[in-house]
Amino acid sequence: MPKQLPYGTLREIFTRFQTADAEPQGELEHVNAYTLVVAVALSAQATDKGVNKATRALFAIADTPQKMLDLGEEALIGHIKTIGLYRNKAKNVIKLSRILVENYGGEVPNSRAALESLPGVGRKTANVVLNMWWGMPTQAVDTHIFRVGNRTGIAIGKDVVAVERAIEDHIPADFQHHAHHWLILHGRYHCKARKPMCSTCLIRDLCAFEEKTL
Repeated sequence: MPKQLPYGTLREIFTRFQTADAEPQGELEHVNAYTLVVAVALSAQATDKGVNKATRALFAIADTPQKMLDLGEEALIGHIKTIGLYRNKAKNVIKLSRILVENYGGEVPNSRAALESLPGVGRKTANVVLNMWWGMPTQAVDTHIFRVGNRTGIAIGKDVVAVERAIEDHIPADFQHHAHHWLILHGRYHCKARKPMCSTCLIRDLCAFEEKTL
């Protein structure tokens, strides 16, 4: 495993990411904090593209917790049945919607602990919502970031929490807000799991990966 890259190298890496894409965006479609929570919860073990296809019609009629409760679990299943684990996810969406209505006045709370207390919402989902909706410099570590962080030396860690901490500890503060989006997109489209596209990689001369496919 590569060693953690030094500060100067990390600054150059993220400067390049920023130059190439100054305002990276998450790819899950949403219209408010609630639909973002639902979309991210549905995206577990599913692609963003697949989730977006399923939720466009859903969010057009159920974009608040109360509207989702009014829609009901069976009708919700009809909208998301193309997504993996849809029955369990539907149960969680209904449960979290009820909690939001009963305990939070229908509003999505903006603390990590409160978000993580919702059914189907883990640390990664909470961090995505805090980052994308409230602009907090949280790091939502998924399989792409875990792979890229360890493969390149950008953020070394044995588990997702360790990689999250490594990003927070080592990446310069002025890049923290967009860091997880740059890393996700890099992993999704360039530093792929089986065939990393090293020959066209923006940071190939800075990356610590020894098995580059040049």
